[in-house]
Amino acid sequence: MSAEENILKLVDAEEPDGEGYRLQDQVGFILRRAHQRHVSIFAAHIADLTPPQFAALAKLHDVGETSQNQLGQLIAMDAATVKGVIDRLKARGFVELTRHEVDKRRLLVSLTPEGREAVERLIPLAQKITDETLSPLSPKEVATFMKLLAKMA
Repeated sequence: MSAEENILKLVDAEEPDGEGYRLQDQVGFILRRAHQRHVSIFAAHIADLTPPQFAALAKLHDVGETSQNQLGQLIAMDAATVKGVIDRLKARGFVELTRHEVDKRRLLVSLTPEGREAVERLIPLAQKITDETLSPLSPKEVATFMKLLAKMA
C-alpha cells in the first residue's frame, strides 16, 4: 500500500469509538505523516537544499534584504534555527551577511547573484512539489484543506 493510500485510509477510517487513545487518529500523527510525505516529494525534486533553506531563499527573493531575526519570523523559525540555515546558505554562496549601518548589532541577510539564480530556477520545482503533495485532493478539497491549515497555523 502506498503512503498516499495509507493516509487516505486514515482519513476515511471510522470515527473513533471513544474508548482508548489511538495514535493513528491523532491530528499530530496525521500531520506528521503528511509532512513526511511532503518532505520526501521535496527531496525527490530538490535534493541539494532542505525545505527550510529553500524557504529562506524564497522569502529573501520576495522581500529583499532583511534582518536575520525578521527573516526567521517571516519563515516561522526560531533565532537559532534560522542562524544555522543562513550559515549553511552563506557557506554555499547563496546569501551574504552585512551589518546594519546604524545598529551594528543587526545582521542583514540578502541573496547573492548565485542565490537569486538558484531560487529563480527552483521556484517552478517548488510549485510542482506543492502540486504533487496535494495531488490526492480535488481542487475543492485543496482549497478547504489550505484554509483549514491556515486557520490552525
